[in-house]
Amino acid sequence: MWRTMDRDLLRGIAVMCASVGLIGVSYGATAVAAGLPIWLPVLTGFLVLAASSELLFVGVIAAGGDPFAGALAGLLVNARHIPYGLAVPDVIESGWRRIPSTHLLNDETVVLALSQDDLPRKRAAYWLCGLGIVAVWPLCALAGGLLGALVHNTDALGLDAMFPAVILALILPALRDRHTLRAALVGGAVAMAAFAFLPVGLPELLALVGVPFAGGLRHERSVA
Repeated sequence: MWRTMDRDLLRGIAVMCASVGLIGVSYGATAVAAGLPIWLPVLTGFLVLAASSELLFVGVIAAGGDPFAGALAGLLVNARHIPYGLAVPDVIESGWRRIPSTHLLNDETVVLALSQDDLPRKRAAYWLCGLGIVAVWPLCALAGGLLGALVHNTDALGLDAMFPAVILALILPALRDRHTLRAALVGGAVAMAAFAFLPVGLPELLALVGVPFAGGLRHERSVA
């Protein structure tokens, strides 16, 4: 499996982990600046391993909300992992590896796996990117927590812009297909419309309404 990896794939994984690390710094700094203990973003970073739900949970707590409400909101945001799992059933292995490989399921690992041509490369990209994020995310959250005592306005650093920029760079080749592009535009329009009145993470979940457009259009093309 690992022999299928080349320099371009390794570079993509490194860039992805670096961008996740920068967001982790912002996450840790935000959590500590909001008055939360430094161990909390580190522990959730390792056990939850889902940036959107963790940021939402911290945001609810920082705003004075109930921890259970924050946890429920995080679970709702992570509902997008259901279609993720359905998209990569062959990548998530069986046996004892199913549990750790399922824990690695997130936006970055799924995007990288789906962008590969064959199953060995999909699995190699999924595992290496996932293990890299498991190491980078909690460590950078710890670094951000230490930084949070010094920098209170982490948004001014622009760290939150790194992740969407990397995701966009990865999906650009797939958007050459006009059906995929149409589905992405529909999902993006729905997410942008919902952004103003829904909490972080839910607009991305609503963007999944664009998926049937790609499948339905492909079906029409095959019938024709």
